[in-house]
Amino acid sequence: MPATNSQTTYGTVTKIFHWLTALLVLTVIPLGAIANRLPYETNEQLALKAQLFSFHKTLGVIIFVVALGRILWALTQTKPGGLHPDRKGETMLAELVHWLLYLSLVAVPLTGWIHHAATSGFAPLLLPIGQDLPLVPKSESVSELFASLHWIWSKIMVAAVLLHIAGALKHQIVDKDATLRRMWFGQRETPAVQAHAGSLFAPITAIVIFGLATGAGAAAGLFTHEEGSTGPELAEVASEWTVTDGTLAITVTQLGSAVQGSFGDWTAAISFDPNGTGALGDVTTTVAITSLTLGSVTNQAMGADFFNAETFPTATFQADITAAETDYVADGTLTIKDNTVPVTLPFTLDIADDTATMTGQLALDRRDFGIGQSMNDETNLGFPVIVDINLTATRGAE
Repeated sequence: MPATNSQTTYGTVTKIFHWLTALLVLTVIPLGAIANRLPYETNEQLALKAQLFSFHKTLGVIIFVVALGRILWALTQTKPGGLHPDRKGETMLAELVHWLLYLSLVAVPLTGWIHHAATSGFAPLLLPIGQDLPLVPKSESVSELFASLHWIWSKIMVAAVLLHIAGALKHQIVDKDATLRRMWFGQRETPAVQAHAGSLFAPITAIVIFGLATGAGAAAGLFTHEEGSTGPELAEVASEWTVTDGTLAITVTQLGSAVQGSFGDWTAAISFDPNGTGALGDVTTTVAITSLTLGSVTNQAMGADFFNAETFPTATFQADITAAETDYVADGTLTIKDNTVPVTLPFTLDIADDTATMTGQLALDRRDFGIGQSMNDETNLGFPVIVDINLTATRGAE
């Protein structure tokens, strides 16, 4: 059996591409649907959900690569003519379905891949290629945009696959012709057919369908960023030093990978005299828990088993500031979910005139605060939580 196509049948390479793609697509679609519906309240449930999503994402990347190879191969090949060129409408519909398949086999896995690369955490790819993509930033807005496109365009893929299967069954059962046979392996006798006549109608219509579906998604608000619960508005605080810029970031280990996030809303009341003796000052920091962004696990982090943000919307750090041998220490307590734990925050401080730049890091154990109690080992979520603090404050600024 020849490796290349002829006017009447497909070659071995094309057949391998076709059936490999079919196997992958008919696996990845139900796998994603099942994983999406699974709960993740317990350690075991999260492990299963993450595993299925990892398989789904990994197969998606493989489909993308296979689809590119298939398209490049098709560009070098003769396309067998239709068996019923007199059926203009049926032939046109078949061409349209094929173009929808070609576009979706590239667009759907690519948007899913970009969505994965733009966020962090949950269900890593099971391939030795890393989790990031060149030119794709870590951005929740980018992640949400491509997640929406992935969802919309996957519906086109499912519809095209169903139409393709229905067409194949119609040729096999109703028409009883050689359409399906000439895509199967082995030497097949097929009737003489007219050469395939290319047309721009099918590819243009397929692109229009993708555009209309995307527009419908936009009209339905799928590309509108939905803020989570805003939580309480933090009151302004009086402070000798006013924070003018800064970040309050955390890093957790989820499924063996570091997931970074930050709190967008927090206040700090700082009293500090670098020339004092003993206690040089104190600090009280209040953090709005709902302002946390933590990659793809942000919503999960707000849940009852984690921060329980609905019941405990804020966390509070209170400490006295003293000088250490080379740097400084904030020694006090951190309260999360009504759990108050003694903590010590070492930090460096650079003061120029009335501007201070501070950098510190604090290692916590999530179990001390009752976070993730259902995950009593580190299989899915590590015990350590690293807090990184960087801020600039001005003395006497308002």
